[in-house]
Amino acid sequence: MAKMQAVTIATPVNGEVIPLKAVKDPVFSAGMMGLGFGVQPSDGKIVAPVSGKVTMVAETKHALGFATPDNNLEVLVHLGIDTVELKGKPFDLKVGVGDEVQTGDVIATMDLAAIKAANKQQTVILAVTNSSDKLESLDVHDGTATAGTEVATGRLNANTFNAKRKGKLPKEGKYDQLATDIIKNVGGVENISSLIHCITRLRFYLKDESKANDDVVANLKGVIDVAKAGGQYQVIIGPAVTDVYDAVIKQIGPELSNDAETAKAVAETTAAANRPTTTWGKIKWALSSLIGVITGSMIPVIGLLAASGILKGVLALLTTFKLVSTTDTTYVIINAMGDSVFYFLPIFVGFTAGKKLGADPVIMGIIGGVLTYPALVTMASGKAIGSVLGMSINATFFGLPVHMASYTYSIFPMIAGAWLASKLEPWLKRVIPTVLRMIFVPLFEVIIVSGVIILFLGPIITMISTGLANAIVWIYNLSPSISGLIIGGFYQVLVIFGLHWAVVPIVANDIASTGHSYLNAIISATMVAQGGAVMAIALKSKLANIKELAWPATISAFSGVTEPAMYGINLKYGRAFVTASIGAAVGGFLTGLMRVNMWGFTGSLIGFTSFVNPKGMDFSFWGFWIASIVTVIVSFTLTWMFGFKDEDVNAVKTAPKKRHLGETA
Repeated sequence: MAKMQAVTIATPVNGEVIPLKAVKDPVFSAGMMGLGFGVQPSDGKIVAPVSGKVTMVAETKHALGFATPDNNLEVLVHLGIDTVELKGKPFDLKVGVGDEVQTGDVIATMDLAAIKAANKQQTVILAVTNSSDKLESLDVHDGTATAGTEVATGRLNANTFNAKRKGKLPKEGKYDQLATDIIKNVGGVENISSLIHCITRLRFYLKDESKANDDVVANLKGVIDVAKAGGQYQVIIGPAVTDVYDAVIKQIGPELSNDAETAKAVAETTAAANRPTTTWGKIKWALSSLIGVITGSMIPVIGLLAASGILKGVLALLTTFKLVSTTDTTYVIINAMGDSVFYFLPIFVGFTAGKKLGADPVIMGIIGGVLTYPALVTMASGKAIGSVLGMSINATFFGLPVHMASYTYSIFPMIAGAWLASKLEPWLKRVIPTVLRMIFVPLFEVIIVSGVIILFLGPIITMISTGLANAIVWIYNLSPSISGLIIGGFYQVLVIFGLHWAVVPIVANDIASTGHSYLNAIISATMVAQGGAVMAIALKSKLANIKELAWPATISAFSGVTEPAMYGINLKYGRAFVTASIGAAVGGFLTGLMRVNMWGFTGSLIGFTSFVNPKGMDFSFWGFWIASIVTVIVSFTLTWMFGFKDEDVNAVKTAPKKRHLGETA
C-alpha cells in the first residue's frame, strides 16, 4: 500500500502557536471551517503559510485565501476575531487575488494596537477549509514559532493522493470569484447582517436592501435568480449552494454565519421540496406532519407522563386492596403527585408546542395556564344555563352564551393554539412599534389565542365529540360485539384529538346510575393494546434510548395511562400505532361479544378488580382476562412482525420536522 504524502504548513506570524480548540471563536474552535491552528501574534507582520496562488482577499482585508498548486489545499488566514467590523482599517495587504506567493513571503501587516483598542481579539487563525475532503489528519506543534517556519504536518487522504498521482486533481476555489461578485453587489460586507442558506438559496439579512443591485446579482454566472421574502435577500444558486455559501463565508467571516438557522432553513426547504403532489400523497403528508408536531410537542414530557402513570397505578393498587381510602389525606397527596402533570398538561404542551412551531413558548405556557385556571375549570363543570346544538351553555362572555369546556388533560387545543400563535406573532411584531412590543405582543397574543380556543375551538371539539359519543352509544345498543370492534379500533385516535372526553361522562353516568359500564370495559382493552405494542418494541429494539422509554411506557399503559406509549413510541413510529389499534379492535370485539362488564373506573391490567361483580364474581372477570391476554398477544405479535424496526428511529430523526406553508426551496 502506498504511503500517503505529507503536507506542511507554516505559521503566518511570529508568536505562540495554539491548538484550534483554544481559539476563542466557536466556529473555528469547533472545526467548522476545517482543521488548523491559531497563533497569538507577537508582531503584525503576516507571511504566506504555503506556496501557491492567492484565491481570495476579503473586502475588509481581514482574511486571505490560498490554494496550493500540487494538491489543491484551500488555506484560509483570518486576521483577528470579529475584525470584519473594523472595515479593513488595521490591515495593509501586499498581495491581491491571482498573485503567486512562496511560503514566508510577506503578504500583509496588521496593527495589533488598533485591534486591541477596538476591543477585538488579535489571534491569527489558519484553517484548511477543504480539509474534510483532502486531509486524513493535521498534527500541530504548539509553542513559540517564527513566521514562515513549519508548525503543522498533515497527510493527504487516499482519494486525494491517488487523484494527484494520476494527475486528475479537481479544480478548487472555483466559486471564490462568484462569492466576491455576490458580496460586492449586495452592498458589500458592511451591508450584511448575517447569512444562512437552505437547499438552493443563499439567504442574506441585509441592513439596507436598496443597496443591492438585483439585476447584476441575478445575471452573475452561477446565479439563477434573486428573490426577496421574510426579510431575506435570497440569491438562488441551485445544487451548488453549499459550495458558494462556504466561499462567501470565507470572505465575510464566520461571525456572520448562523449554523442553527441554516440547519432550520435546510430542514424546512427540504420538506417543501419533498412535499407530494397527488391528492392522496398530500393527505398522507399532512397527517404525517400533524403526527410529527403532536409527538414532537409531547416528547419532552413523556418521561414525566410515564412516571405519573406508574404512580397512578400504584395508587390504584393501594385503594383496590383497601390500604388507602380515597378520603384519606395520604390519597390526596399521592394523587396530586401522580395527577398534576396531566391536570396542568396544557401548560407544558403549550411551551413545547410553541418551541416546535415557532411561537413564543413562554407566552404559550401562559395561555395553557389560562385554560387550567381554577375558576375556569370550576366554570366548565358548573351548572348549565341552557344548551345549543347539544352543547351545554355554562358561561357568558359580554352577554354572549358560551360553552366553557374543560381543558385539563388536553393536548390538541394547545397545539392548534401554538400554530395560530406562530402565524399571529410575526404579524404583531410587524405592526406594533419596537418600543411597545415587549408589552403589547404578549398582551394581544394571550387575548387572541386564548379567546379563539375558549370561544371557538373548545365548543367545536365539544360538539364533534358529543356527536361521536351519541354515535358510540347507538352502535353499542345495536350490537355490543360490532361496537367493541369499532370503538376498540378507533378510541385511541379520539384521544389524540381530545374527542374522547364526551365518552367519559357516559361512562360516569353508567356507573353512577347502574353501578357498571360495558363501554368502559371496551375502553380498557384499548389501553391494554397500547401496552402490548410498546412492550414488543421494548423487547425487540436494540437501541438503548428506545428501551429506556418503551419499558416505563409499557408499565404506564398497563397501569391505565397510555399517553407515554402512544406519543412517545407507537404514534411516533406510525405502524406501531396501527398494529396496536388492530389489537384493540380484536380486544374490543371479544369484550363486547362476551358482554364483559366493569364496575369501576380504573382500566387496563392494573384495574382487574374493577371487573369483579360486587354481588359475586361472574364471567366478566374471566372474560376480562381472556380479552386482555388475546389483545396483548395480537398487538404484541403484529407490532413485532410489522409495526417497528430500529431503522424507523433514524428515519424519523432525518425526516423534515417543520415547514411553513407557501415556502419554496
